[in-house]
Amino acid sequence: MRKALIALAAAGLMTSVTLTACDGGSDDGDSGDSGSGIHSTATSSGEGKGGVGVVLPDTQSSTRWSNDDPKYLKQAFKAANVPVEIQNAENDPEAFKGIAKAMLDSGIKVLLIANLDSVSGKFVIDLAKAKKVPVIDYDRLTLNGGADYYVSFNNEKVGVLQAQGLAQCLQERNVTKPVIAELNGSSTDNNAKLFKDGYDSILQPKYDNSEYIKGPDQFVPKWDNNEGKEIFTQMLKQWPDITGVLSANDGLGNAAIEVLKKNKLNGKVPVTGQDATVQGLQNILAGDQCMTVYKPTKKEADAAAQLAIALVKGQKRNPRDKVKDPESGAYIAAELLDPIPVTAENMMAAVVKDGFVTTKEICTAKYLAKCQQYGLAATGADSAG
Repeated sequence: MRKALIALAAAGLMTSVTLTACDGGSDDGDSGDSGSGIHSTATSSGEGKGGVGVVLPDTQSSTRWSNDDPKYLKQAFKAANVPVEIQNAENDPEAFKGIAKAMLDSGIKVLLIANLDSVSGKFVIDLAKAKKVPVIDYDRLTLNGGADYYVSFNNEKVGVLQAQGLAQCLQERNVTKPVIAELNGSSTDNNAKLFKDGYDSILQPKYDNSEYIKGPDQFVPKWDNNEGKEIFTQMLKQWPDITGVLSANDGLGNAAIEVLKKNKLNGKVPVTGQDATVQGLQNILAGDQCMTVYKPTKKEADAAAQLAIALVKGQKRNPRDKVKDPESGAYIAAELLDPIPVTAENMMAAVVKDGFVTTKEICTAKYLAKCQQYGLAATGADSAG
């Protein structure tokens, strides 16, 4: 029933769920209701007609898709007075295709997508090409898709930073010959493969020279945290001597941590992450997570928005980078941003001062003492809210 409602909304009833966001309020109306099927935001006039259509993938794999990207994208387009419509496919490829088709039919001039998978992503790009609408792959490259542009982070570097962070934590704990479990993202997400290429470039030589022992290694379908928890439960049963976990993001890291807690191993087994979520940052303060990787979402959103705005206005843009599609072999004009490793020691400088999260969000009563230890909070009144 839920998928049927999503498809119906995506195909023809988008106006009934569209919110107007011109009030400039502090919350921007972006968090939405993740259980409503379609998460929708429109700014300016015409629900994106003549402007930009944005299709985001889900609200479950990371809080960025429900909170951060919609907020920053909307701010950028509003500042340029360019109409934009932002919708979320809620992890449904058919809804993803339906939303994009409806946007293209409405007369948008640019389509920006963060794909769920390359099959539905290519379907959408082909629709856009038929209407001569340029497409920007946002954050995730659509393999064999042929998008006109790609805006993301250096995703292999993300994986390198994760492996380096894990190695540092293992060294600090004086762990010899650690057994490493790899809890990867979705196999249908090219980014997950790039992250893995990055961390394996550091880990594999350690496996080869017997410095580390390679343990279980598995992708998690759709980045599903519940699935990740089940997978790691089985990993730990089969490999009870796991002493390090390379988890691809904070959600999967927390899934592993929940399992480790049940086995009284949290804090003893270092776990990595990515996205600098509040939960991930709190896990770091608690000593349950080793590190995370911060990808300044506002910078990514601003870069994509400025490119889309230029295209809407008919201005020529030449991104500084290019990436090769590993399937088609084609090169795509790209802008790749640098990720930042985050530990308790640099949390204030890296993510709080950058405006990504606040000390009030991080420093709840449970974490207040650790916040004070790492210079995130001076007193309870300052941070616990």
